[in-house]
Amino acid sequence: MNLKNLSVANKIHNKLLKTLNNKKLKKFFLDFKKNLNINSPFAVGVSGGADSLATAYLSKIYAIQFGLKVKFFIVDHKLRPNSTEEAQYVRRLLKKCFIEAKILTWKGKKPTSNIQAKAREKRYELILNECKKLNINHLIIGHHLEDKLENFILRLTRGSGLRGLVSFQKKTSMNKINIERPCLDFKKKNLIYIANYIFKEFIKDPSNENQDFKRVRVRKLLENLSLEGLDQNKLDTTINNLSYSNKAIEYVVDENINKNIFYSKKRKSMYLNQNFFECTDEIKFRSLSKCIRELGNKYYFARAEKIKRILNLVSSNKGFKTTLGGCIIKKTNNTVIIKEEI
Repeated sequence: MNLKNLSVANKIHNKLLKTLNNKKLKKFFLDFKKNLNINSPFAVGVSGGADSLATAYLSKIYAIQFGLKVKFFIVDHKLRPNSTEEAQYVRRLLKKCFIEAKILTWKGKKPTSNIQAKAREKRYELILNECKKLNINHLIIGHHLEDKLENFILRLTRGSGLRGLVSFQKKTSMNKINIERPCLDFKKKNLIYIANYIFKEFIKDPSNENQDFKRVRVRKLLENLSLEGLDQNKLDTTINNLSYSNKAIEYVVDENINKNIFYSKKRKSMYLNQNFFECTDEIKFRSLSKCIRELGNKYYFARAEKIKRILNLVSSNKGFKTTLGGCIIKKTNNTVIIKEEI
């Protein structure tokens, strides 16, 4: 970077840093910084809603303070006629705050059912692929407290186990990239305050009021539960308490995987010895599920009933070969082999 460009960059950085003279913004940023705590290049997914714009702003300040490279990505799903125009509008909004963003476009056939879930999966796929190209190991997503609570209720209605109920955490991983949610303790109203103060405007998704979507109905349910005494703080405390139990189980799962699996990078295969399956049902279930998800590079874990079917095949003492989650799973003698499906 030449001296002229460096001078311009410094002026921009100083202008952005001056926004922290606002006491509320400074407090929000200090909380954000405490939750993030990374020291390498990172990426940020931006949708244009108040939560993602606020996260983009906080991420930019973080990158400036710590001298880190940061990339911002907007996904154009092409699911609505005006999606491209909307993506370009979001990019212009960010540019006003000296944030340069790249638009990633979903090409090909679009789903006709379960649209929100499939769009979410595709969004992660597009952004994570960019991260891998750029050798970026951290992706920041603007999920907030209400998202966490809604996810808990949604999973509860589906009969999820402990892992599913506490799946929204500040730090998780996907396809060997760390997913960071530093705003997970922030209330949505606070992120709206940031977006209004910095950007003056943001996109309001009409689907957020469409009660054809289960997530919207759950949002209304949470409002009613609050009137009965189960407010955000109490529900969040419950989720956090469950998370402690989940972490204890995950520790044992990781021990099982580390001790009883041989991974061949050349063959892109995992070899599971007999000891891998000589543990409690929950540990076996989670261990196998985690292996399939990681090797298959999937966003979601495979469905519980399909994992249980494979565990039943393993215990039958017969050889088998099947597929699940982008993997080929087969048993030969006392060894189960999981291979990436090509």
